[in-house]
Amino acid sequence: MSALIIMVVAFIGYILMYNLYGKFIGQKIFKLSKAATVPAVGMEDGVDYVPTKKEIIFGHHFTSIAGTGPIVGPAVAIIWGWVPALIWVFFGSIFMGAVHDFGALIISMRNQGKSIADYTAKYVNSRTRFFFFLIVFLELWIVIAIFGLVIAVVFAMYPASVFPVWCEVAIAVYLGHAIYKQGKSVMTWSIIAVVAMYATVFIGVYIPIEMPSIAGIPATGVWTIILLIYAFIASTLPVTTLLQPRDFINSHQLLIAMGLLILGVIFSAFGGNLHIVAPAVQMNPVDAPPMWPFLFITIACGAISGFHSLVSSGTSSKQVRGEDDSLFVGYGSMLMEGALATLVIIAVSAGIGMGYVTKSGETLMGVAAWTTHYSSWAAAAGLGSKIAAFVNGAANMITATGIPNSAAVAIMGVFVASFAGTTLDTATRIQRYIVSELFSEFKMDFLTGKYVATFIAVATALALAFATGAGGKGALKLWPLFGAVNQTLAGLALIIIAVYLKTKGGYKWLVAGIPAVFMILMTIWALVLNQTKFGASHNMLLQVVNAITLLLAIWIAVEGFIKIVSIKSETQE
Repeated sequence: MSALIIMVVAFIGYILMYNLYGKFIGQKIFKLSKAATVPAVGMEDGVDYVPTKKEIIFGHHFTSIAGTGPIVGPAVAIIWGWVPALIWVFFGSIFMGAVHDFGALIISMRNQGKSIADYTAKYVNSRTRFFFFLIVFLELWIVIAIFGLVIAVVFAMYPASVFPVWCEVAIAVYLGHAIYKQGKSVMTWSIIAVVAMYATVFIGVYIPIEMPSIAGIPATGVWTIILLIYAFIASTLPVTTLLQPRDFINSHQLLIAMGLLILGVIFSAFGGNLHIVAPAVQMNPVDAPPMWPFLFITIACGAISGFHSLVSSGTSSKQVRGEDDSLFVGYGSMLMEGALATLVIIAVSAGIGMGYVTKSGETLMGVAAWTTHYSSWAAAAGLGSKIAAFVNGAANMITATGIPNSAAVAIMGVFVASFAGTTLDTATRIQRYIVSELFSEFKMDFLTGKYVATFIAVATALALAFATGAGGKGALKLWPLFGAVNQTLAGLALIIIAVYLKTKGGYKWLVAGIPAVFMILMTIWALVLNQTKFGASHNMLLQVVNAITLLLAIWIAVEGFIKIVSIKSETQE
Protein backbone atom coordinates (compact mmCIF):
# COMPACT_ATOMS: atom_id res chain seq x y z
CA MET A 1 0.00 0.00 0.00
CA SER A 2 2.99 2.33 0.41
CA ALA A 3 3.21 2.96 -3.35
CA LEU A 4 -0.48 3.87 -3.46
CA ILE A 5 -0.11 6.25 -0.51
CA ILE A 6 2.91 7.90 -2.16
CA MET A 7 0.93 8.45 -5.36
CA VAL A 8 -2.14 9.89 -3.61
CA VAL A 9 -0.17 12.23 -1.33
CA ALA A 10 2.01 13.49 -4.19
CA PHE A 11 -0.96 14.16 -6.48
CA ILE A 12 -2.86 16.04 -3.78
CA GLY A 13 0.29 18.06 -3.12
CA TYR A 14 0.62 19.04 -6.79
CA ILE A 15 -3.00 20.19 -6.96
CA LEU A 16 -2.69 22.23 -3.77
CA MET A 17 0.58 23.87 -4.83
CA TYR A 18 -0.77 24.81 -8.25
CA ASN A 19 -3.64 26.63 -6.60
CA LEU A 20 -1.50 28.18 -3.86
CA TYR A 21 2.05 28.82 -5.04
CA GLY A 22 1.32 28.74 -8.76
CA LYS A 23 -1.46 31.31 -8.61
CA PHE A 24 0.61 33.43 -6.23
CA ILE A 25 3.44 33.48 -8.80
CA GLY A 26 1.04 34.39 -11.61
CA GLN A 27 -0.99 37.05 -9.83
CA LYS A 28 1.47 38.64 -7.40
CA ILE A 29 4.88 38.12 -9.02
CA PHE A 30 4.28 38.30 -12.78
CA LYS A 31 0.94 40.17 -12.56
CA LEU A 32 -0.75 38.41 -15.48
CA SER A 33 -3.13 40.59 -17.49
CA LYS A 34 -6.04 39.40 -19.62
CA ALA A 35 -5.87 42.66 -21.57
CA ALA A 36 -2.25 42.24 -22.75
CA THR A 37 -1.74 41.65 -26.47
CA VAL A 38 0.37 38.53 -26.88
CA PRO A 39 2.56 37.52 -29.86
CA ALA A 40 0.15 34.80 -31.01
CA VAL A 41 -2.47 37.51 -31.57
CA GLY A 42 -0.39 40.56 -32.43
CA MET A 43 1.98 38.71 -34.78
CA GLU A 44 -0.32 35.97 -36.10
CA ASP A 45 1.03 34.49 -39.35
CA GLY A 46 -0.70 31.11 -39.59
CA VAL A 47 2.63 29.24 -39.52
CA ASP A 48 4.43 29.78 -36.20
CA TYR A 49 2.33 32.48 -34.51
CA VAL A 50 -1.13 31.01 -34.05
CA PRO A 51 -3.50 31.81 -31.13
CA THR A 52 -4.54 28.45 -29.71
CA LYS A 53 -6.98 27.14 -27.12
CA LYS A 54 -5.19 26.49 -23.86
CA GLU A 55 -6.13 22.80 -23.82
CA ILE A 56 -4.47 22.28 -27.20
CA ILE A 57 -1.34 24.30 -26.43
CA PHE A 58 -1.15 22.52 -23.06
CA GLY A 59 -0.99 19.26 -25.01
CA HIS A 60 1.77 20.60 -27.27
CA HIS A 61 3.74 22.10 -24.42
CA PHE A 62 3.52 19.06 -22.17
CA THR A 63 4.41 16.48 -24.79
CA SER A 64 7.31 18.65 -26.00
CA ILE A 65 8.86 19.16 -22.57
CA ALA A 66 8.20 15.60 -21.46
CA GLY A 67 9.47 13.37 -24.26
CA THR A 68 11.35 10.56 -22.53
CA GLY A 69 12.87 12.92 -19.96
CA PRO A 70 10.67 12.16 -16.94
CA ILE A 71 11.13 8.47 -17.77
CA VAL A 72 14.87 8.00 -18.29
CA GLY A 73 15.95 10.30 -15.43
CA PRO A 74 14.04 8.60 -12.60
CA ALA A 75 14.74 5.20 -14.18
CA VAL A 76 18.46 5.79 -13.56
CA ALA A 77 18.35 7.92 -10.40
CA ILE A 78 16.32 5.29 -8.54
CA ILE A 79 19.68 3.57 -8.04
CA TRP A 80 20.31 6.09 -5.20
CA GLY A 81 16.99 5.16 -3.64
CA TRP A 82 13.35 6.08 -4.14
CA VAL A 83 13.23 8.64 -1.29
CA PRO A 84 15.77 11.17 -2.68
CA ALA A 85 14.32 10.74 -6.18
CA LEU A 86 10.78 11.43 -4.96
CA ILE A 87 11.79 14.42 -2.80
CA TRP A 88 13.70 16.05 -5.66
CA VAL A 89 10.87 15.50 -8.16
CA PHE A 90 8.18 16.84 -5.82
CA PHE A 91 9.87 19.96 -4.46
CA GLY A 92 11.98 20.59 -7.55
CA SER A 93 8.99 20.68 -9.88
CA ILE A 94 6.97 23.02 -7.64
CA PHE A 95 9.58 25.58 -6.59
CA MET A 96 12.11 25.35 -9.43
CA GLY A 97 10.90 23.66 -12.58
CA ALA A 98 7.44 25.24 -12.77
CA VAL A 99 8.80 28.71 -11.96
CA HIS A 100 11.50 28.21 -14.62
CA ASP A 101 9.07 27.06 -17.34
CA PHE A 102 6.39 29.62 -16.59
CA GLY A 103 8.90 32.47 -16.23
CA ALA A 104 10.57 31.71 -19.55
CA LEU A 105 7.13 31.52 -21.21
CA ILE A 106 5.66 34.78 -19.92
CA ILE A 107 8.84 36.81 -20.49
CA SER A 108 8.98 35.55 -24.08
CA MET A 109 5.32 36.45 -24.53
CA ARG A 110 6.20 39.98 -23.40
CA ASN A 111 9.10 40.11 -25.89
CA GLN A 112 7.51 39.26 -29.26
CA GLY A 113 7.86 35.53 -28.70
CA LYS A 114 11.67 35.69 -28.80
CA SER A 115 13.74 32.82 -27.45
CA ILE A 116 15.30 33.12 -24.02
CA ALA A 117 18.72 33.31 -25.65
CA ASP A 118 17.56 36.25 -27.76
CA TYR A 119 15.96 38.33 -25.02
CA THR A 120 19.02 37.83 -22.81
CA ALA A 121 20.53 40.83 -24.62
CA LYS A 122 17.76 43.07 -23.33
CA TYR A 123 18.00 42.00 -19.71
CA VAL A 124 21.75 41.40 -19.39
CA ASN A 125 23.88 42.32 -22.44
CA SER A 126 24.58 41.28 -26.03
CA ARG A 127 27.78 39.46 -25.10
CA THR A 128 25.91 37.20 -22.70
CA ARG A 129 23.28 36.67 -25.39
CA PHE A 130 25.89 35.27 -27.79
CA PHE A 131 27.32 32.91 -25.16
CA PHE A 132 23.79 31.81 -24.29
CA PHE A 133 23.21 31.02 -27.98
CA LEU A 134 26.23 28.72 -27.97
CA ILE A 135 24.97 26.70 -25.00
CA VAL A 136 21.46 26.47 -26.48
CA PHE A 137 22.79 25.37 -29.89
CA LEU A 138 24.95 22.70 -28.23
CA GLU A 139 22.02 21.37 -26.21
CA LEU A 140 19.63 21.22 -29.17
CA TRP A 141 22.33 19.71 -31.39
CA ILE A 142 22.62 16.79 -28.98
CA VAL A 143 18.86 16.55 -28.37
CA ILE A 144 17.92 16.29 -32.06
CA ALA A 145 20.58 13.65 -32.76
CA ILE A 146 19.90 11.61 -29.62
CA PHE A 147 16.09 11.64 -29.85
CA GLY A 148 16.25 10.22 -33.35
CA LEU A 149 18.26 7.38 -31.81
CA VAL A 150 15.89 7.07 -28.83
CA ILE A 151 12.92 6.45 -31.11
CA ALA A 152 14.99 4.04 -33.22
CA VAL A 153 15.88 2.08 -30.07
CA VAL A 154 12.22 2.01 -28.96
CA PHE A 155 11.22 0.71 -32.40
CA ALA A 156 13.89 -1.99 -32.16
CA MET A 157 12.88 -3.01 -28.61
CA TYR A 158 9.12 -2.82 -29.20
CA PRO A 159 8.35 -3.53 -32.90
CA ALA A 160 4.64 -3.40 -32.10
CA SER A 161 5.00 0.38 -31.56
CA VAL A 162 6.17 1.14 -35.13
CA PHE A 163 2.82 0.87 -36.91
CA PRO A 164 0.77 2.99 -34.45
CA VAL A 165 3.44 5.72 -34.11
CA TRP A 166 3.49 6.37 -37.85
CA CYS A 167 -0.28 6.00 -38.11
CA GLU A 168 -0.59 8.72 -35.49
CA VAL A 169 1.14 11.17 -37.86
CA ALA A 170 -1.41 10.47 -40.61
CA ILE A 171 -4.31 10.65 -38.15
CA ALA A 172 -3.01 13.97 -36.80
CA VAL A 173 -2.75 15.52 -40.27
CA TYR A 174 -6.35 14.53 -40.99
CA LEU A 175 -7.45 15.84 -37.60
CA GLY A 176 -5.78 19.19 -38.33
CA HIS A 177 -7.54 19.36 -41.70
CA ALA A 178 -10.91 18.51 -40.14
CA ILE A 179 -10.60 21.13 -37.40
CA TYR A 180 -8.90 24.02 -39.18
CA LYS A 181 -10.18 23.57 -42.75
CA GLN A 182 -13.62 22.04 -42.24
CA GLY A 183 -14.52 23.60 -38.89
CA LYS A 184 -15.18 20.30 -37.13
CA SER A 185 -15.52 20.10 -33.34
CA VAL A 186 -12.11 19.94 -31.66
CA MET A 187 -13.26 17.73 -28.80
CA THR A 188 -15.39 15.33 -30.85
CA TRP A 189 -12.86 14.77 -33.60
CA SER A 190 -9.88 14.57 -31.27
CA ILE A 191 -11.65 11.78 -29.36
CA ILE A 192 -12.32 10.01 -32.66
CA ALA A 193 -8.64 10.45 -33.53
CA VAL A 194 -7.52 8.99 -30.20
CA VAL A 195 -9.83 5.99 -30.59
CA ALA A 196 -8.42 5.44 -34.09
CA MET A 197 -4.87 5.68 -32.76
CA TYR A 198 -5.48 3.10 -30.03
CA ALA A 199 -7.06 0.83 -32.61
CA THR A 200 -3.73 0.96 -34.45
CA VAL A 201 -1.93 0.15 -31.17
CA PHE A 202 -3.79 -3.14 -30.88
CA ILE A 203 -3.27 -3.83 -34.59
CA GLY A 204 0.44 -3.18 -34.05
CA VAL A 205 0.60 -6.03 -31.53
CA TYR A 206 -0.24 -8.44 -34.38
CA ILE A 207 1.91 -6.81 -37.07
CA PRO A 208 5.20 -5.88 -35.42
CA ILE A 209 7.53 -4.15 -37.87
CA GLU A 210 11.27 -4.75 -37.71
CA MET A 211 13.53 -2.58 -39.85
CA PRO A 212 16.18 -4.55 -41.77
CA SER A 213 19.68 -3.29 -42.51
CA ILE A 214 19.77 -1.33 -45.77
CA ALA A 215 22.92 -0.79 -47.85
CA GLY A 216 25.05 -1.81 -44.90
CA ILE A 217 23.32 0.64 -42.54
CA PRO A 218 21.96 -1.03 -39.36
CA ALA A 219 18.30 -0.63 -38.42
CA THR A 220 19.02 2.12 -35.87
CA GLY A 221 20.88 4.12 -38.53
CA VAL A 222 18.08 3.68 -41.07
CA TRP A 223 15.47 4.81 -38.55
CA THR A 224 17.63 7.78 -37.52
CA ILE A 225 17.83 8.98 -41.14
CA ILE A 226 14.08 8.53 -41.66
CA LEU A 227 13.27 10.32 -38.40
CA LEU A 228 15.54 13.30 -39.15
CA ILE A 229 13.94 13.65 -42.60
CA TYR A 230 10.57 13.54 -40.83
CA ALA A 231 11.80 16.20 -38.37
CA PHE A 232 12.75 18.51 -41.26
CA ILE A 233 9.31 18.19 -42.86
CA ALA A 234 7.32 18.36 -39.62
CA SER A 235 9.16 21.41 -38.26
CA THR A 236 8.65 23.47 -41.43
CA LEU A 237 4.92 22.78 -41.72
CA PRO A 238 2.45 25.26 -40.18
CA VAL A 239 1.78 24.30 -36.57
CA THR A 240 -1.89 23.72 -37.41
CA THR A 241 -1.04 21.01 -39.97
CA LEU A 242 0.72 18.48 -37.74
CA LEU A 243 2.21 19.86 -34.53
CA GLN A 244 -0.97 21.05 -32.83
CA PRO A 245 -3.33 18.20 -33.83
CA ARG A 246 -0.74 15.52 -33.04
CA ASP A 247 0.02 17.10 -29.70
CA PHE A 248 -3.68 17.29 -28.89
CA ILE A 249 -3.86 13.54 -29.59
CA ASN A 250 -0.82 13.11 -27.38
CA SER A 251 -2.43 15.11 -24.58
CA HIS A 252 -5.33 12.63 -24.62
CA GLN A 253 -2.85 9.77 -24.87
CA LEU A 254 -1.10 11.20 -21.81
CA LEU A 255 -4.34 11.19 -19.83
CA ILE A 256 -5.09 7.64 -20.93
CA ALA A 257 -1.58 6.37 -20.18
CA MET A 258 -1.46 8.12 -16.81
CA GLY A 259 -4.99 6.88 -16.09
CA LEU A 260 -3.91 3.32 -16.83
CA LEU A 261 -0.84 3.74 -14.63
CA ILE A 262 -2.95 5.13 -11.79
CA LEU A 263 -5.45 2.28 -12.12
CA GLY A 264 -2.52 -0.12 -12.30
CA VAL A 265 -1.15 1.20 -9.01
CA ILE A 266 -4.58 0.97 -7.36
CA PHE A 267 -5.41 -2.54 -8.64
CA SER A 268 -1.93 -3.86 -7.90
CA ALA A 269 -1.87 -2.32 -4.42
CA PHE A 270 -5.27 -3.68 -3.42
CA GLY A 271 -4.38 -7.00 -4.99
CA GLY A 272 -1.43 -7.18 -2.62
CA ASN A 273 1.11 -7.48 -5.45
CA LEU A 274 2.66 -4.01 -5.41
CA HIS A 275 5.53 -3.49 -3.00
CA ILE A 276 8.42 -1.06 -3.13
CA VAL A 277 11.47 -3.24 -3.72
CA ALA A 278 14.01 -0.48 -4.32
CA PRO A 279 16.04 0.73 -1.32
CA ALA A 280 14.85 3.92 0.37
CA VAL A 281 18.35 5.41 0.17
CA GLN A 282 21.50 3.92 -1.32
CA MET A 283 24.44 6.30 -1.00
CA ASN A 284 27.12 4.23 -2.73
CA PRO A 285 25.77 2.11 -5.60
CA VAL A 286 28.38 0.13 -7.54
CA ASP A 287 30.41 2.39 -9.88
CA ALA A 288 27.87 5.22 -9.54
CA PRO A 289 28.89 8.88 -9.26
CA PRO A 290 28.08 10.62 -5.95
CA MET A 291 24.43 11.39 -5.25
CA TRP A 292 25.40 15.03 -4.67
CA PRO A 293 25.36 16.70 -7.18
CA PHE A 294 24.45 14.04 -9.75
CA LEU A 295 20.92 13.32 -8.50
CA PHE A 296 20.00 16.87 -9.56
CA ILE A 297 21.66 16.37 -12.94
CA THR A 298 20.28 12.90 -13.65
CA ILE A 299 16.65 13.77 -12.90
CA ALA A 300 16.00 16.84 -15.03
CA CYS A 301 12.57 16.55 -16.66
CA GLY A 302 10.17 15.90 -13.81
CA ALA A 303 12.00 18.35 -11.53
CA ILE A 304 13.65 21.08 -13.66
CA SER A 305 15.13 20.99 -17.16
CA GLY A 306 16.78 23.74 -19.19
CA PHE A 307 15.26 22.32 -22.37
CA HIS A 308 11.86 23.42 -21.08
CA SER A 309 12.88 27.09 -21.27
CA LEU A 310 13.56 26.56 -24.98
CA VAL A 311 10.09 25.09 -25.55
CA SER A 312 8.44 27.82 -23.46
CA SER A 313 10.17 30.64 -25.31
CA GLY A 314 10.49 28.83 -28.64
CA THR A 315 7.12 27.42 -29.74
CA SER A 316 4.62 27.77 -26.88
CA SER A 317 5.03 31.55 -26.46
CA LYS A 318 3.98 31.95 -30.11
CA GLN A 319 0.73 30.04 -29.60
CA VAL A 320 -0.64 30.93 -26.13
CA ARG A 321 -3.61 33.16 -26.87
CA GLY A 322 -3.55 35.25 -23.69
CA GLU A 323 -1.53 35.86 -20.54
CA ASP A 324 -4.32 34.37 -18.46
CA ASP A 325 -3.70 31.00 -20.18
CA SER A 326 0.05 31.03 -19.55
CA LEU A 327 -0.07 29.79 -15.94
CA PHE A 328 -2.05 26.69 -16.93
CA VAL A 329 0.32 25.99 -19.82
CA GLY A 330 3.67 26.85 -18.21
CA TYR A 331 3.24 26.12 -14.51
CA GLY A 332 0.56 23.44 -14.86
CA SER A 333 2.47 21.40 -17.45
CA MET A 334 5.50 21.15 -15.19
CA LEU A 335 3.45 19.87 -12.27
CA MET A 336 1.80 17.36 -14.60
CA GLU A 337 5.29 16.22 -15.59
CA GLY A 338 6.16 15.91 -11.90
CA ALA A 339 3.11 13.68 -11.52
CA LEU A 340 4.28 11.54 -14.45
CA ALA A 341 7.78 11.31 -12.95
CA THR A 342 6.18 10.17 -9.67
CA LEU A 343 4.42 7.34 -11.51
CA VAL A 344 7.70 6.43 -13.19
CA ILE A 345 9.41 6.24 -9.79
CA ILE A 346 6.67 3.87 -8.61
CA ALA A 347 7.02 1.77 -11.78
CA VAL A 348 10.80 1.36 -11.42
CA SER A 349 10.81 0.97 -7.64
CA ALA A 350 7.75 -1.27 -7.25
CA GLY A 351 6.26 -2.33 -10.60
CA ILE A 352 9.50 -3.95 -11.72
CA GLY A 353 9.27 -6.28 -8.71
CA MET A 354 6.04 -7.81 -10.04
CA GLY A 355 7.97 -9.70 -12.70
CA TYR A 356 11.30 -9.26 -14.47
CA VAL A 357 12.65 -11.48 -17.24
CA THR A 358 16.44 -11.67 -17.43
CA LYS A 359 18.42 -12.00 -20.65
CA SER A 360 18.74 -15.72 -19.95
CA GLY A 361 14.94 -16.04 -19.77
CA GLU A 362 14.68 -16.43 -16.00
CA THR A 363 11.74 -14.66 -14.33
CA LEU A 364 12.58 -12.87 -11.09
CA MET A 365 10.25 -11.30 -8.55
CA GLY A 366 10.51 -8.76 -5.73
CA VAL A 367 13.86 -7.44 -4.51
CA ALA A 368 15.72 -9.93 -6.70
CA ALA A 369 14.18 -8.36 -9.81
CA TRP A 370 15.24 -4.87 -8.79
CA THR A 371 18.76 -5.75 -7.69
CA THR A 372 19.38 -7.68 -10.91
CA HIS A 373 18.36 -4.78 -13.13
CA TYR A 374 20.16 -2.24 -10.95
CA SER A 375 23.21 -4.33 -10.12
CA SER A 376 25.52 -1.44 -11.04
CA TRP A 377 25.53 2.04 -12.53
CA ALA A 378 26.58 0.63 -15.90
CA ALA A 379 23.68 -1.84 -15.88
CA ALA A 380 21.13 0.88 -15.14
CA ALA A 381 22.49 3.68 -17.32
CA GLY A 382 22.14 2.15 -20.81
CA LEU A 383 19.45 3.69 -23.02
CA GLY A 384 17.64 0.38 -23.51
CA SER A 385 17.90 -0.39 -19.80
CA LYS A 386 16.26 2.90 -18.83
CA ILE A 387 13.34 2.44 -21.21
CA ALA A 388 12.87 -1.23 -20.34
CA ALA A 389 12.76 -0.55 -16.59
CA PHE A 390 9.82 1.81 -17.04
CA VAL A 391 7.93 -0.01 -19.80
CA ASN A 392 8.14 -3.39 -18.09
CA GLY A 393 7.36 -2.02 -14.62
CA ALA A 394 4.43 0.01 -15.95
CA ALA A 395 3.12 -2.93 -18.00
CA ASN A 396 3.25 -5.16 -14.92
CA MET A 397 1.00 -2.75 -13.04
CA ILE A 398 -1.38 -2.18 -15.95
CA THR A 399 -1.76 -5.95 -16.41
CA ALA A 400 -3.43 -5.97 -12.98
CA THR A 401 -6.39 -4.13 -14.57
CA GLY A 402 -7.04 -7.07 -16.91
CA ILE A 403 -5.26 -5.73 -19.99
CA PRO A 404 -2.96 -8.38 -21.55
CA ASN A 405 0.73 -7.79 -20.87
CA SER A 406 1.59 -7.67 -24.58
CA ALA A 407 -0.97 -4.90 -25.13
CA ALA A 408 0.23 -3.02 -22.04
CA VAL A 409 3.82 -3.17 -23.31
CA ALA A 410 2.68 -1.88 -26.73
CA ILE A 411 0.71 0.97 -25.15
CA MET A 412 3.70 2.07 -23.09
CA GLY A 413 6.08 1.66 -26.04
CA VAL A 414 3.87 3.89 -28.21
CA PHE A 415 3.59 6.36 -25.33
CA VAL A 416 7.38 6.68 -25.09
CA ALA A 417 8.02 6.79 -28.85
CA SER A 418 5.27 9.30 -29.69
CA PHE A 419 6.35 11.67 -26.93
CA ALA A 420 9.95 11.40 -28.09
CA GLY A 421 8.75 12.20 -31.62
CA THR A 422 7.09 15.38 -30.38
CA THR A 423 10.31 16.44 -28.66
CA LEU A 424 12.28 15.73 -31.84
CA ASP A 425 9.89 17.86 -33.92
CA THR A 426 9.83 20.70 -31.39
CA ALA A 427 13.61 20.68 -30.84
CA THR A 428 14.19 20.91 -34.60
CA ARG A 429 11.75 23.81 -34.91
CA ILE A 430 13.41 25.63 -31.99
CA GLN A 431 16.88 25.02 -33.43
CA ARG A 432 15.62 26.63 -36.63
CA TYR A 433 14.67 29.72 -34.62
CA ILE A 434 18.07 29.70 -32.90
CA VAL A 435 19.97 29.37 -36.20
CA SER A 436 17.88 32.18 -37.72
CA GLU A 437 18.43 34.48 -34.74
CA LEU A 438 22.15 33.70 -34.66
CA PHE A 439 22.79 34.36 -38.35
CA SER A 440 20.55 37.42 -38.21
CA GLU A 441 22.91 38.78 -35.55
CA PHE A 442 25.80 38.37 -38.03
CA LYS A 443 23.77 40.02 -40.83
CA MET A 444 23.81 36.76 -42.84
CA ASP A 445 20.15 36.92 -43.84
CA PHE A 446 20.54 34.34 -46.62
CA LEU A 447 20.91 31.69 -43.89
CA THR A 448 17.87 32.76 -41.85
CA GLY A 449 15.09 31.43 -44.11
CA LYS A 450 12.80 28.70 -42.80
CA TYR A 451 14.07 25.92 -45.04
CA VAL A 452 17.76 26.86 -44.97
CA ALA A 453 17.83 27.26 -41.19
CA THR A 454 15.97 23.97 -40.71
CA PHE A 455 18.37 22.22 -43.08
CA ILE A 456 21.30 23.47 -40.99
CA ALA A 457 19.60 22.22 -37.82
CA VAL A 458 18.95 18.76 -39.28
CA ALA A 459 22.23 18.42 -41.19
CA THR A 460 24.36 19.21 -38.13
CA ALA A 461 22.38 16.67 -36.09
CA LEU A 462 22.76 14.09 -38.87
CA ALA A 463 26.52 14.69 -38.93
CA LEU A 464 26.71 14.14 -35.18
CA ALA A 465 24.51 11.04 -35.31
CA PHE A 466 26.76 9.35 -37.89
CA ALA A 467 30.08 10.69 -36.62
CA THR A 468 30.99 7.27 -35.21
CA GLY A 469 29.56 5.00 -37.87
CA ALA A 470 26.46 3.85 -39.70
CA GLY A 471 24.53 2.94 -36.55
CA GLY A 472 23.49 6.56 -35.95
CA LYS A 473 24.85 6.47 -32.40
CA GLY A 474 27.34 9.34 -32.66
CA ALA A 475 25.40 11.53 -30.24
CA LEU A 476 26.19 9.02 -27.50
CA LYS A 477 29.76 10.35 -27.58
CA LEU A 478 28.48 13.69 -26.24
CA TRP A 479 25.62 12.23 -24.18
CA PRO A 480 27.70 12.14 -20.94
CA LEU A 481 27.72 15.95 -21.19
CA PHE A 482 24.02 16.41 -21.78
CA GLY A 483 22.78 16.31 -18.20
CA ALA A 484 25.20 18.97 -16.99
CA VAL A 485 24.69 21.13 -20.10
CA ASN A 486 20.91 20.88 -19.73
CA GLN A 487 20.91 21.78 -16.05
CA THR A 488 23.42 24.57 -16.66
CA LEU A 489 20.89 26.01 -19.09
CA ALA A 490 18.17 25.70 -16.43
CA GLY A 491 20.29 27.64 -13.92
CA LEU A 492 21.12 30.32 -16.48
CA ALA A 493 17.46 30.64 -17.53
CA LEU A 494 16.52 31.17 -13.86
CA ILE A 495 19.14 33.92 -13.66
CA ILE A 496 17.55 35.70 -16.64
CA ILE A 497 14.11 35.35 -15.04
CA ALA A 498 15.51 36.74 -11.77
CA VAL A 499 17.04 39.71 -13.62
CA TYR A 500 13.69 40.40 -15.28
CA LEU A 501 11.87 40.28 -11.95
CA LYS A 502 14.49 42.49 -10.30
CA THR A 503 13.56 45.22 -12.78
CA LYS A 504 10.04 45.14 -11.33
CA GLY A 505 11.28 46.15 -7.89
CA GLY A 506 11.03 44.58 -4.46
CA TYR A 507 12.02 41.01 -3.65
CA LYS A 508 10.05 39.30 -6.41
CA TRP A 509 13.28 38.19 -8.02
CA LEU A 510 14.02 35.78 -5.16
CA VAL A 511 11.42 33.25 -6.40
CA ALA A 512 13.78 32.64 -9.33
CA GLY A 513 17.02 33.85 -7.73
CA ILE A 514 17.18 31.24 -4.95
CA PRO A 515 16.54 28.30 -7.33
CA ALA A 516 19.08 29.84 -9.74
CA VAL A 517 21.83 29.80 -7.09
CA PHE A 518 21.06 26.17 -6.22
CA MET A 519 21.06 24.99 -9.83
CA ILE A 520 24.23 26.91 -10.77
CA LEU A 521 26.07 25.45 -7.77
CA MET A 522 24.94 21.90 -8.57
CA THR A 523 25.78 22.10 -12.26
CA ILE A 524 29.16 23.79 -11.86
CA TRP A 525 29.99 21.17 -9.23
CA ALA A 526 28.99 18.42 -11.68
CA LEU A 527 30.95 20.03 -14.53
CA VAL A 528 34.08 20.18 -12.37
CA LEU A 529 33.71 16.52 -11.38
CA ASN A 530 33.10 15.59 -15.01
CA GLN A 531 36.23 17.46 -16.07
CA THR A 532 38.28 15.39 -13.63
CA LYS A 533 36.64 12.17 -14.81
CA PHE A 534 37.12 12.94 -18.50
CA GLY A 535 40.73 13.91 -17.83
CA ALA A 536 41.42 10.64 -16.03
CA SER A 537 40.04 8.69 -19.01
CA HIS A 538 41.99 10.89 -21.48
CA ASN A 539 38.83 11.68 -23.44
CA MET A 540 39.93 14.85 -25.21
CA LEU A 541 36.58 15.54 -26.94
CA LEU A 542 34.59 15.49 -23.71
CA GLN A 543 37.31 17.42 -21.87
CA VAL A 544 37.24 20.26 -24.40
CA VAL A 545 33.45 20.54 -24.72
CA ASN A 546 32.95 20.20 -20.95
CA ALA A 547 35.60 22.87 -20.27
CA ILE A 548 33.95 25.27 -22.72
CA THR A 549 30.55 24.64 -21.12
CA LEU A 550 32.02 25.23 -17.65
CA LEU A 551 33.61 28.54 -18.66
CA LEU A 552 30.44 29.73 -20.40
CA ALA A 553 28.33 28.78 -17.36
CA ILE A 554 30.59 30.69 -14.97
CA TRP A 555 30.78 33.70 -17.30
CA ILE A 556 27.03 34.00 -17.84
CA ALA A 557 26.30 33.37 -14.15
CA VAL A 558 28.73 36.09 -13.04
CA GLU A 559 27.36 38.57 -15.59
CA GLY A 560 23.80 37.74 -14.54
CA PHE A 561 24.42 38.14 -10.82
CA ILE A 562 26.33 41.39 -11.40
CA LYS A 563 23.33 42.66 -13.34
CA ILE A 564 20.96 41.68 -10.51
CA VAL A 565 23.06 43.53 -7.96
CA SER A 566 23.37 46.62 -10.16
CA ILE A 567 19.64 46.99 -10.86
CA LYS A 568 17.89 49.55 -8.70
CA SER A 569 14.44 49.75 -10.21
CA GLU A 570 13.16 49.66 -13.74
CA THR A 571 9.87 49.78 -15.54
CA GLN A 572 10.81 47.93 -18.72
CA GLU A 573 8.54 45.18 -20.00
